[in-house]
Amino acid sequence: MACILHLETATHLCSVALSRDGVVLATRDHTSTGFSHAEKLNVFIDEVLKEAAVAMKDLSAVAVGIGPGSYTGLRIGLSAAKGLCYALDIPIIGIGTLDTMVANVLSAHSVSLATSCLWPMIDARRMEVFTQCVTEGETPEPMPLLLSPEWVAGLDKSTPHIVFGDGADKAADLFKNIPHVMYIAGIAPYASSMCTLAHERYAKGGFDDLAYLVPAYGKEAGVTTAKKPV
Repeated sequence: MACILHLETATHLCSVALSRDGVVLATRDHTSTGFSHAEKLNVFIDEVLKEAAVAMKDLSAVAVGIGPGSYTGLRIGLSAAKGLCYALDIPIIGIGTLDTMVANVLSAHSVSLATSCLWPMIDARRMEVFTQCVTEGETPEPMPLLLSPEWVAGLDKSTPHIVFGDGADKAADLFKNIPHVMYIAGIAPYASSMCTLAHERYAKGGFDDLAYLVPAYGKEAGVTTAKKPV
């Protein structure tokens, strides 16, 4: 039996879940306006293990959200996951944060990939989001997107478009009274939503390279260099 620890820290949500053979045993979730991941993550890991009466040595793998999302949040989650995997000599499984959001929507709402285009959206500040257009059999790479009336107007009107995530939440007014766009509020990348994805990967031996797994930030960090005094 595979017992997998799941960590998701790409957004303001700090989320941890523990599952055995795809069945969720325990969860901890905390959302704040800032980032409390450094304070909460290891506490949550200890709590879910104790609640499920699972010893650290009994973990089969660690699944971790790899973004896109917050640079700081992603580094904290991936560092914790790698540290556990190195110490316990177990595999690591990187799960795209947008994929976890799609899994959340498919399990909780009556939507279909066969007839709709799903747009999971992660807030990237201002009116920008990280997203991808997910349809049946096609999941393109995540991309940064500037939400605007022009973008909404350009969507194929013959296909239902379903938008969700904190990136869509901030732009809810943009989707009002648009017949071919369905906005679902309050969707987040809960670690429990990645359980099925992680166990499918585990069963196939679809592990990532522990040394070389890195976050998919979505875009390059905006690093600037201070000007030299004159």
